[in-house]
Amino acid sequence: MAELTFIGEELPDAEALDAYSRTIVSVADLVRPSVASLRVYRGGRPRGSGSGVVVTPDGFMLTSAHVVGGSDGRVAAAFADGRELRAEVVGADALSDLAVLRAEGDGLPAAELGDAERLRVGQLVVAVGNPHGFDGSVTAGVVSALGRSLPTRSGSAVRIVENVIQTDAALNPGNSGGALADGLGRVVGINTAVAGVGLGLAVPVNAATRRIVGALMREGRFRRAYLGFAGGTRPLPPRLARDLGRPAGVEVVEVVEGSPAAHGGLRPEDLIVEVDGVAVADAGDVQRLMVDDLIGRPVRTRVVRSGALLDLDLVPSELEA
Repeated sequence: MAELTFIGEELPDAEALDAYSRTIVSVADLVRPSVASLRVYRGGRPRGSGSGVVVTPDGFMLTSAHVVGGSDGRVAAAFADGRELRAEVVGADALSDLAVLRAEGDGLPAAELGDAERLRVGQLVVAVGNPHGFDGSVTAGVVSALGRSLPTRSGSAVRIVENVIQTDAALNPGNSGGALADGLGRVVGINTAVAGVGLGLAVPVNAATRRIVGALMREGRFRRAYLGFAGGTRPLPPRLARDLGRPAGVEVVEVVEGSPAAHGGLRPEDLIVEVDGVAVADAGDVQRLMVDDLIGRPVRTRVVRSGALLDLDLVPSELEA
C-alpha cells in the first residue's frame, strides 16, 4: 500500500490559522468572557434561559426583554471563567426587546459597544451565546441584510423595531440576549430571534438603542410619546410635492377615539407631511419622533387636507405599554 507523503514542514498552530480563522478566534477571545449564560427564575424556580452581555465593569448587562419576561426579577449569570453571580432585572422594554440586568460583582469584563449604522452587507460578524445551554458557543457568518423590521408587542401597544440586523451566523434557542460582534470584537447587536434556517435577527446597537439602554439603566423604563393614529405612505399631489420638495407623506387611515390625535383634530384621509418641524414620509418616521421629550407639550403637525396645508397642535400622551 502506498504511503501518503506531505510536502514541507508542519506549521505552528498560529501560522496554520488563515486570516478568517484568526479574526474569529480574536473576536471570541475578546467577547466570550463578557457573555454569560442566564437562568431566569419565577416563583423560586428556573423558568427560562438565555444569554447576556456585560457592558460595564460594575455589572450592568444587556439581554433580550423576552428572555426575562415573566420573571420575578431574579437571574443567575454564569460566566466562562466559572463564576456564577446573582443578577436582577433593572428594567425591560418589550417594544425594543431590550433589557438591562445588574450582576452582583465588580471588575467584570465589559464588552466594547460598536455602531450598527456602520455595518455593510457581507461584513463578517460573530455570534456569542449559549444555544441549548452550551455555554460560550461561537458561530460566525456575515451580515446578510440590513434594515429589516421586527414587530414587537407589549399589551395593546405594537411597535416596529427598525434597522434590525439579519445574519446567517447560526443562532439557536438560548442565543437570545447574546452578542453579535464585528470583526474587531465590538458588540453591534443583541441577538433576538431565529427567523429560519440560516436566518437570525439582532437588535442593532446604535444611537436609538443606546438611548433606550441609558434610560433603562437610570430609570428602569423607557418612556414613549403616543398620538393614536394608524397610517401609511401616500404620494403627495404633484404641486405640493414640488412646493415641499418631497414625494410622499403619511396618510391617516384611522384615528383612535379619545386619543391625542383625535383631541387635536386629526382626521382620516389627512396627509401628514411634518411633525415638530421634521419632514415625515412613512409611519416609521413618525414613530422615531415619538420620544419622551414630546410627552405633554404641543407638537406642531402639518397636514394636507382637501388639497390645502393645515397646521394642527397635537399634544402626545405617554404610551402605556
